[in-house]
Amino acid sequence: MENLIGLVNRIQRACTALGDHGGDNALPTLWEALPSVAVVGGQSSGKSSVLESIVGRDFLPRGSGIVTRRPLVLQLHKIDEGSEYAEFMHLPKRRFTDFSAVRKEIQDETDRMTGKNKQISPVPIHLSIYSPHVVNLTLIDLPGLTKVAVEGQPESIVADIENMVRLYVDKPNTIILAISPANQDIATSDAIKLAREVDPTGERTWGVLTKLDLMDKGTNAVDVLEGRAYHLKHPWIGVVNRSQADINKNVDMIAARNREREYFNNSPDYKHLAPRMGSEYLGKMLSKHLESVIKARIPSILSMVNKSIDELETEMNQLGRPIAVDAGAQLYTILELCRAFDRVFKEHLDGGRPGGDRIYGVFDIQFPAALRKLPFDRHLSLQNVRRIVSEADGYQPHLIAPEQGYRRLIESALTFFRGPAEAVVDAVHFVLRELVRKSINETQELKRFPTLQAELTAAATEALEKFREESRKTALRMVDMEASYLTVDFFRKLPQELDKGGNPSSTTIDRYTEGHLKRIGSNVSAYINMVSETLRISIPKAVVHCQVREAKRSLLDHFYTQVGKREGAQLATLLDEDPALMERRAACSKRLELYKQARDEIDAVAWAR
Repeated sequence: MENLIGLVNRIQRACTALGDHGGDNALPTLWEALPSVAVVGGQSSGKSSVLESIVGRDFLPRGSGIVTRRPLVLQLHKIDEGSEYAEFMHLPKRRFTDFSAVRKEIQDETDRMTGKNKQISPVPIHLSIYSPHVVNLTLIDLPGLTKVAVEGQPESIVADIENMVRLYVDKPNTIILAISPANQDIATSDAIKLAREVDPTGERTWGVLTKLDLMDKGTNAVDVLEGRAYHLKHPWIGVVNRSQADINKNVDMIAARNREREYFNNSPDYKHLAPRMGSEYLGKMLSKHLESVIKARIPSILSMVNKSIDELETEMNQLGRPIAVDAGAQLYTILELCRAFDRVFKEHLDGGRPGGDRIYGVFDIQFPAALRKLPFDRHLSLQNVRRIVSEADGYQPHLIAPEQGYRRLIESALTFFRGPAEAVVDAVHFVLRELVRKSINETQELKRFPTLQAELTAAATEALEKFREESRKTALRMVDMEASYLTVDFFRKLPQELDKGGNPSSTTIDRYTEGHLKRIGSNVSAYINMVSETLRISIPKAVVHCQVREAKRSLLDHFYTQVGKREGAQLATLLDEDPALMERRAACSKRLELYKQARDEIDAVAWAR
């Protein structure tokens, strides 16, 4: 069983060393899962004297005002033989045998963290004491609850101390050692008031009554000690500490323990309670109770540790490994990140991820709709056909068919296709740019590197602009090709205008009649529809060939060429991580180390048992 308290002691020290001392909502906290004994009391309640009585040594700072300004995790280790000594976790290679030096180091270490202006800090000091006169026990000494700020302290100090104390006593695994002076009404005890709020059933609270020897003559605290004044699940324990005069005279703590024992044995009020009174009894009972609590909590602690290890390893995989320092490894990392982005981008285009279907929508919906909206009705209106045909004839009217009129009508109509052709190119370009942005954001490995994200985005955008320009040239060339050579067979298949004798007419009679002009408009419209259908099919093919296919094939080719020429420092700049992610990875790594160490410690004790 003694191994269990030692186990928790080791894990608590590891927690503090790796930055876990409770109250951290950003990361799992093992500290709060560990059973411990938190010592709570108002100022001048005798809290320090109780601790020193349990240890049997003077080692705590004393004075007026708030003396304890950081939690002190006091780990007691019983040794069978040898001299007493103390060790601080922040001074691992130094043994203290002079306990006045221990007191000074507590003061100095507090000041190092908080300054000398009486501020407080939640970061604990770890002190281990090895002695044949102690029981295996871990106690956390907390700042004394106060109602008034002293000179040099902010007004918030009262609330700050209470919040810090609550941080420890709120957790369900904490055993609360509530220190109250007997010469004060128990109903006004700061410690009992707080304990009642966080542990209303008294399951976790041990009540300790100090200063029994300072009560007014004719009064006693039997009602409290026997649990009638305020009931707790565990029995109240009374202690008699050294007086201030004894402290001033440096009365030996062992002698003080003997005097305490004699007080209870000889007191007519407390003689019947003597076997369960005193600081020695308090230490033994707390040690036994802490052992039983730890034993009961081991399975849940181990479960919590394993669950947290899984969560932290998952997050570490997402955050990625630290970056190598040599240029070759950095270049390899950059190329791997680029390939990861490229895979995501291609998945968008090929249908593994959403977004690529928008390109099909451009071809199948937007482009045909744009073609249908072209103003051919206006262009081939009777009035416009008459104007263009007559202008094409010049001073001589056409004889059989107005070829120049046809050509001008068709060529001018075909220019309307340039707008939709360019619009298709631009629409696909904007879809591709959006897919680049989404792919950058969705490439988990890239999230660490904002500089590389920005450069990849710039390089991809530059490549897409190049593809767009080539696609625009090709699409417009296809429109211009239709205007450059008209399909003669189409017009040869049109019905010819015949005279009454069955021969093509050679006269100019009725060549500008409404019926004749309507036939011209109708013929041109049929040709335009044919061209429109051709372009509806061929322009998407050109856009896919020049933009989509090239984006899949060579989006980052230029970037690869450029990055291969960079020196080590320039490569390192590309892998300049987001500071917040670097900080998060370091924190997760430390916490993961802590949990794995705790798991090994728990497993070792479990096997030993």
